Amino acid sequence: MMVEFAPLNTPLARCLQTAAVLQWVLSFLLLVQVCIGIMVMLVLYNYWFLYIPYLVWFYYDWRTPEQGGRRWNWVQSWPVWKYFKEYFPICLVKTQDLDPGHNYIFGFHPHGIFVPGVFGNFCTKYSDFKKLFPGFTSYLHVAKIWFCFPFFREYLMSNGPVSVSKESVSHVLSKDGGGNVSIIVLGGAKEALEAHPGTFTLCIRQRKGFVKIALTHGASLVPVFSFGENDLYKQINNPKGSWLRTIQDAIYDSMGVALPLIYARGIFQHYFGIMPYRKLIYTVVGRPIPVQQTLNPTSEQIEELHQTYLEELKKLFNEHKGKYGIPEHETLVFK
Repeated sequence: MMVEFAPLNTPLARCLQTAAVLQWVLSFLLLVQVCIGIMVMLVLYNYWFLYIPYLVWFYYDWRTPEQGGRRWNWVQSWPVWKYFKEYFPICLVKTQDLDPGHNYIFGFHPHGIFVPGVFGNFCTKYSDFKKLFPGFTSYLHVAKIWFCFPFFREYLMSNGPVSVSKESVSHVLSKDGGGNVSIIVLGGAKEALEAHPGTFTLCIRQRKGFVKIALTHGASLVPVFSFGENDLYKQINNPKGSWLRTIQDAIYDSMGVALPLIYARGIFQHYFGIMPYRKLIYTVVGRPIPVQQTLNPTSEQIEELHQTYLEELKKLFNEHKGKYGIPEHETLVFK
């Protein structure tokens, strides 16, 4: 099931859509540095009456990203997110109803470059999530490091994301009454180095922590595949063993940061720039995998459920790939 919509294609609408995506891309590339720069300037120019209260608040508020965050409906309702969603556009597809009396883990694939599909579908009020899954609240889990930057953390939390730490996921899944969904981009930043158009390589074989948490809390696992996510940017060829990939892997291993060399289109031309291509993104939510609560799961139980998840993910991809222009011979590659 998919909620149909027709994005406006007037010149003004396209300009607004481009501006919305540009600010989103720049928030990844520059906003952290700007926020750090503001804090440094406040300290250097001795605006103690501003930075000392904030640092006290920062210390006091440190654990909020692991305790459900602090979303702000006003921010999630900004019109900019409507145009952001229409730029590609982004569509959410449901394959089966979910029971709002239970909690779930959505495993989101692939990571792509900036994962606009996961943000557009689960962090804005213009998403179809509430229409397709009434009675549910979504929690997008992102890398903990993003909440270490002053000011930026407040902006990030206001959109809904929370930490991807074990404590944060457990907090969401421990909520009574059900109706809570933890969304985890399971491939992580490392998978961005595999994000080439027309490829479907997922870094998932060694990612088993989510399975253990699901067993511990009895939360059902739901594979989610976002068709079109890898087609938004081109990436400089970086096969395993190349000098570029060796450097990228070394940076990731030492800092936990992936640095793909990407390009797409510009604001006023389609040949080169940091703007993503206008490609349809269809985020398909698969069938839930029931999980029996096991407080102390064994490695065999974790491995068995992990294998079941991989099989369901591959089945989801194969069932829907033909609808979204992917040749029948293409298949998922698990690394």
